[in-house]
Formats: sequence, C-alpha cells, structure tokens
Amino acid sequence: MSEQPKYTEAFEELQQIVADIEDGEISVDELSIKVKRASELIKICKEKLSATDSDISKILENLED
Repeated sequence: MSEQPKYTEAFEELQQIVADIEDGEISVDELSIKVKRASELIKICKEKLSATDSDISKILENLED
C-alpha cells in the first residue's frame, strides 16, 4: 500500500487534474481514470481537513480550561 500524499500534494494534483479537464488535455479514455483519482484526492483532502479541525478544536478547548 502506498503512502497517502500530504494535503498540499493532493490538492495540487487535484488542481492539475481539473486544469487538464478544463483545457481538454485529457482524452476520453483517460477521463474515467482521472475522475476516479480526483475522487480519491478529494477524500484525502476532506479527511485531512477534518482531522486538522478536530485537533484545533481540542487545542482551543485546552486553552479555555
């Protein structure tokens, strides 16, 4: 199993996929693969953002105590 990319890497790859689709640089044959990869990257980004939000909330709660 490969290591998940960091948030920034996942976001940059996602931006590149979107740009390629918008520019018409992805063939119909590649489109399904790229959309599937984009879905995976979105999931990774959402998980990392959620974990960060949770961590920050815990830190702020500790500061209030």
